[in-house]
Amino acid sequence: MASEEYKKVIVVNGSPRKGNTEWMLGKLVEVLEDKGVQAKTIFLRKLNIQFCTGCLACEAGGVNRKGVCKLDDYMNSIYPELLKADGCIMGTPVYFEMISGLLKNFMDRTCPIWPGLAGKKMCGVAVAEEGIGKAIDNLKTYARVCQMQYVGSVTTLAKTPRQTSRDIKLAKKLEHLAGKFVIALNEA
Repeated sequence: MASEEYKKVIVVNGSPRKGNTEWMLGKLVEVLEDKGVQAKTIFLRKLNIQFCTGCLACEAGGVNRKGVCKLDDYMNSIYPELLKADGCIMGTPVYFEMISGLLKNFMDRTCPIWPGLAGKKMCGVAVAEEGIGKAIDNLKTYARVCQMQYVGSVTTLAKTPRQTSRDIKLAKKLEHLAGKFVIALNEA
């Protein structure tokens, strides 16, 4: 199969540290790549991404907007990758029963391109110490607003940074989600 035929997925890690979220996303990537999907992981904690100022300059042109933000930072190089991708996976630790601030800021900053995300596939993972709360609802809401197809999610509870890597049942759930995601990516 020529490389142009491969499905492409952007994986967004919304955790401020290396730990459970990263392991869960890594497991998904491992299975996806075994099934011929090209996955690129973006570690938000390593990037200089400013906060959206709500200036609305990116909305000029409506659905035919240019797809750039007037803030000059790393997001402007991520936009083309998101638009070329067939899907997106988002991972987050859960804080106050919601997604991380890093991931919320990333979502806010996709305003310049959100009309171009319509029809793409999306899934998510979330890990919390005590309760998932609205974190998955946050991901589903983002997908709905962007008119993306939300394929599914895996959540877990963990109190220590590497706890998820020892959970065999969790690994199986992630493998199942990855398989389901690949099927969705290949649907017309």
